[in-house]
Amino acid sequence: MTTVNSETYIAEINDLDKKGSGRAVVWRDIGEVNPRKLKLTIPQTLPGEKVRVTVGQPDRRRTRVMPEEIVEEHPERVAAPCPHFERCGGCVWQHWTYTGQLNEKTNHVKKVLEQQGFDSSLVHETIGMDNPWHYRNKMEFTFSKEGDLGLHELGNWRKIISLETCLIAGKDMVEATMEVANWAKAHELSGYDKDTHEGLLRHLMVRQSFATGEIMLGLFATEGPTGELEVAAKDLEDRITTNFPKVKSLMWFKNTDWGDRTQAEESHILAGRDFIYDEMLDYRFRIWFDTFFQTNPTQAQKLVELALEMGKPRETEKMIDLFCGVGTFSLPFASRVGKLAGIEIVETSIESAKRNAKDNGISNTYFLAKDARRGIDEVLESFGIPELLLLDPPRSGAGGKVMRRIGRAQPERIVYVSCNPDTFAIDIKELEPFGYELVEVQPVDLFPHTTHVECVALLTRK
Repeated sequence: MTTVNSETYIAEINDLDKKGSGRAVVWRDIGEVNPRKLKLTIPQTLPGEKVRVTVGQPDRRRTRVMPEEIVEEHPERVAAPCPHFERCGGCVWQHWTYTGQLNEKTNHVKKVLEQQGFDSSLVHETIGMDNPWHYRNKMEFTFSKEGDLGLHELGNWRKIISLETCLIAGKDMVEATMEVANWAKAHELSGYDKDTHEGLLRHLMVRQSFATGEIMLGLFATEGPTGELEVAAKDLEDRITTNFPKVKSLMWFKNTDWGDRTQAEESHILAGRDFIYDEMLDYRFRIWFDTFFQTNPTQAQKLVELALEMGKPRETEKMIDLFCGVGTFSLPFASRVGKLAGIEIVETSIESAKRNAKDNGISNTYFLAKDARRGIDEVLESFGIPELLLLDPPRSGAGGKVMRRIGRAQPERIVYVSCNPDTFAIDIKELEPFGYELVEVQPVDLFPHTTHVECVALLTRK
């Protein structure tokens, strides 16, 4: 094979991939009759822009490159306010006006529904935020092997960018995170090396309830806070309790697993309790370190309100909440129906749902720890056919078997809350043979400056 030196191109961005990066095609003259196609993925670009790029290995058929110059700008391009934007892998669309982001998300939902044969006019415009900054109530930061605390570099999960700020996290969360970073440096504690699997500090999880103000700090390390680490742990406790009174849970978790996840083999409470309180629509929830709770509380409340509006629960009805988690949707609906059954495969979430129902004085619920398909069968046998079914599956969707089981159960109304329009469109296609029609779809932006969009949809039986 002939080695080809680097080449420079002016590339026009055709569209965006699922990660929000621009896609372009250039044609290389390789001295033959026909030029060869080279597919480019170019982050931080927008559709229709022309950009100058240099390809280091042009003999490849596809490659990823960063733009060197924006030759022709999109009219909605803006300067990204975050100093980490060009390197950070978190917010991919800070260079796009918020209106442009919302339009792109609406169009994406319409596109994936059209591909499955649905009428795209049923999709409303995406509901955005009045202030699309500092909206997250949970962040996970990573330690580099040098002990710096920050976020992963764009396209390189081994490289960590030292944290100066984060414009999508709550300000209290960022300040507390910086204190932990300073503490780690003061004690010269090593970070975890993902290649050699050596080092101490791995992650810092930060959660804050916007309703109560309570903060949880969870430090993940390869050793517990004992022996030689007792002095450092005590200093961390003193720093946090003295300077951050909103921190009601300071935890140290031991994790020796090679997987790059915030999981725990041991847990140690350094200060406060092992959970914090959060609230939504006047319902109180207990949040542990591994509790799934919507990370944008402002827009999550909008999801619940939309689900209630579409589902129209009645006190004479029975309802199933599938993939119910800790009861985010269960509790508001249970207050409006006769009986509610929640199904969730994660046992700790079901225990939390039971506790949350009790804490809020709700007694007409039944929560079952079982996978969705088998859980439906068990609930139907003892519960009967529900008039209303709500499902809020993970990004992978509910899957054909579960959707067909829902279709055979024949509830009158189905409210589908989706965090992935692609799998949502595939899932609801499974309901058509059972006589269901799509009534409306409302996209909601829970993650400004990213590609993600949530949807609430109503389907009724003809």
